[in-house]
Amino acid sequence: METMTMAGVAMTLRIWRHEASCEFLRLWRTPSFSVPCLLFPALFYLLFGVLLDRGNGGEAARYLLAGYAVFGVMGVALFGFGMTVAVDREQGLLTLKRAQPMPPGAYLASKVSMAMLFSLVMLAVLALLAVGAGGVRLAPGPWLGLLGVALFSVLPLGALGLWLGTLVGARGAPALINLVYLPMAFLSGLFVPLSMLPPLLQTLAPLWPAYHLAALAQGQAGFESAGNPYAHAAIASGYALVFMLLARRRLRAG
Repeated sequence: METMTMAGVAMTLRIWRHEASCEFLRLWRTPSFSVPCLLFPALFYLLFGVLLDRGNGGEAARYLLAGYAVFGVMGVALFGFGMTVAVDREQGLLTLKRAQPMPPGAYLASKVSMAMLFSLVMLAVLALLAVGAGGVRLAPGPWLGLLGVALFSVLPLGALGLWLGTLVGARGAPALINLVYLPMAFLSGLFVPLSMLPPLLQTLAPLWPAYHLAALAQGQAGFESAGNPYAHAAIASGYALVFMLLARRRLRAG
């Protein structure tokens, strides 16, 4: 009995790994997704965090490293979850997967793994630019902390993308995701400090999940952020749970 159980677990893990590999390759071979998600954060960081920060001591390069790390994960998670779910629903792939003896959670786990792998590559490119061109110097601990924040960010942002992907079809998904993507990035303080925004927008900023993720990333980059980091992590986790439940409800409804 124990041997059968262990064999079943091993088979389940192999299926999960295979599903995650296929999902990663699917989007890696889609230039309209992989190129913007991997290069846009790096190009924007090079322009605004490095070239426009010459002679200012590199503080903007360090601040925007945290901001663009979260921004990069946003692109991967929102589009990687939202677009593919919308397409899979429209093409009937989700119905097909339900009819197959796939282990529970394999579909979702494949998307989480895909987003984390893309986030790793994106953050590696940002780190090389930050160190080589921006002169950013962080101890190993903060670098690992920033990596941890980036991987953790996949959960709430991916859940948001998953929910958005259940609301519309494949044609409407890009427009809906963009309506959330760029406003949330700007209003969460990823591009400029919140102190530079109008007071009303500063008050509303904590309503965005990216605000709490940005606060965690900025703390790793050496900037003091408002609030307790554990509170920010808890709120971001709450967003992940809420959006996941909303997406699950939509998917069950068909």
